[in-house]
Amino acid sequence: MTTFNIRGVQPADTCAITAIYAAAVRDDTATFETTPPDETEMARRIKAIADAGHPYLVAQRNGDVVGFAYAGTFRPRAAFALTLEDSVYVSAGARGCGTGKALLARLIEAASDRGFYQMIAVIGDSHTKAASIALHTSLGFRPMGSLEAVGRKHGQWLDIVFMQRGLGEQLLNPR
Repeated sequence: MTTFNIRGVQPADTCAITAIYAAAVRDDTATFETTPPDETEMARRIKAIADAGHPYLVAQRNGDVVGFAYAGTFRPRAAFALTLEDSVYVSAGARGCGTGKALLARLIEAASDRGFYQMIAVIGDSHTKAASIALHTSLGFRPMGSLEAVGRKHGQWLDIVFMQRGLGEQLLNPR
């Protein structure tokens, strides 16, 4: 069994996070970003998440960062202030051993503890992301719909799937 530690992000993690995300941008369709951001830009993004009071976590195995997850603002309008969008990225060598599930479970817990109400998953390219859909389903997310052919990357049209999960207080007092 592979063991890893989940902890809050630290500035020293920026290089590893940049590398993991760059591989996703270059080789995958999990993100619709087409140019990998450099380390300076990733540091700015990490700081923005932290400054907003949102959780940002890393998975570490044998001293190396092998994955990260964060919950950012779903939409910028004030009415969405308690709704977050999750992002989970795991290095190729750490997939399939529970890293993503551990990161997302802890992210849900951290968002709930901070008083957030809903978490939205926007899963890119559902045709190749069955594992991401299954991961979110296993942690209580429900499918809410999809948008077809809304992004173009690697020469193909891609869709997105929306999934949603209540957090903290919402689970105790649903509408």
